Amino acid sequence: MPWSPDNLPVAQQKPREILIFEPEAEGHTLEWLDAIVRLAATERADLRLWLVVAEGLCTPLAHLLPADARDRIRIVALPANESRRCIGRPLARAGFWRWWTMRKYLRQTGAEHGLFLTIDLLSLPLALGLGAGGKGLSGVLFRPSVHYREIGPYRPSLGDRVRDLQKSVLYPLMLRNPAVERVLTLDPFFPVHARTYYRGGEKVAPLPEPCPPRMAPAVNDNSGDFVPAGRVGFLLFGYLAERKGPLAVLDALLLLPPEITSRIAVLFAGKVDPPLRERLERRREALARERPDLWLRIDDRRLDRSELAALVRRSDVILAPYQKFVGSSGVLMWAAVNGRPVLAQDYGLVGRLTREHRLGVSVDSCDPAQVAYEIARMVQRGPATFIDLPAAARFVATQTPHHFASAVLSV
Repeated sequence: MPWSPDNLPVAQQKPREILIFEPEAEGHTLEWLDAIVRLAATERADLRLWLVVAEGLCTPLAHLLPADARDRIRIVALPANESRRCIGRPLARAGFWRWWTMRKYLRQTGAEHGLFLTIDLLSLPLALGLGAGGKGLSGVLFRPSVHYREIGPYRPSLGDRVRDLQKSVLYPLMLRNPAVERVLTLDPFFPVHARTYYRGGEKVAPLPEPCPPRMAPAVNDNSGDFVPAGRVGFLLFGYLAERKGPLAVLDALLLLPPEITSRIAVLFAGKVDPPLRERLERRREALARERPDLWLRIDDRRLDRSELAALVRRSDVILAPYQKFVGSSGVLMWAAVNGRPVLAQDYGLVGRLTREHRLGVSVDSCDPAQVAYEIARMVQRGPATFIDLPAAARFVATQTPHHFASAVLSV
């Protein structure tokens, strides 16, 4: 029989080589790569992975990597100048830099497939038909919004309409690019839209967002005990940018009567976006003058997972009052896995998931009066009445890190 790689026993065949590219070290990235590395190390001996990532991810990833998998999973640090190009402004230019850098590392490593952990910025170069030297490409699409009218309340501004028009042109062209083999999305409703309206829409597949593991509290650990006795604890966490809604929450608190503000504790926990600090401080000072019975604290620092888990467990309500935020949010996962109701925007995917899985209250969070009304209602009726715990448990049961990693690596 003539020699052929196909004639080799499975254990001797050359593993498929995939390059995962991510130039940013913030946000969910490390958690996602953790799930991918764990699965690849334990269940996918048929794969060789190249992780071409921001320098800040390399040390924590190296600690996660089992010794017996280091010959199959290689970590490559992106030089700082290359990372800066790929995350800088304007975003269109950053997208072309990401395409060019992916091609470079596919060529250098010999990997046969390139996966962008975030493919949104690549929609323009891929829509123009740019390929990867005969290699296949895939990625995770975070922010589809062209279908939002189909999934819930949608009051688009002129800017929203322009954004959606751009996407409605770029997405079908990107999907027709022969180099694009698959596009994964955290939005379970977008694949149906893509298959219905786009040639090549069958390339779009849903991706479960991994929920955080339930973490048992350490013995005598009171680090998350921020709620004074007799008060209802409201927690807003993560990187505190304006789109996360902290200003809307503070404006809503000013509208509440003393009989409500005297019964709540509000904590903002996370690094504050520098341009937001002065406006947050002005509102905090106004609340201190006009609502002195309100308990309010802003912890301007990055929290580790154990601190965050403790805060979520101790809170009564998780705030997600985003300002027309497009895409999914890990905040919903943190809340659902810990059985805490959310007060979330009614817009887009966050609002649809909140309603569909009965995770809490969805509201027009751009209107402080409506946010104030729902805060008061949750205090008066009791936060636990706003979440369907069995429905929340069914939701998170399908959103595991294992399911996530399996979908990513099934290219």
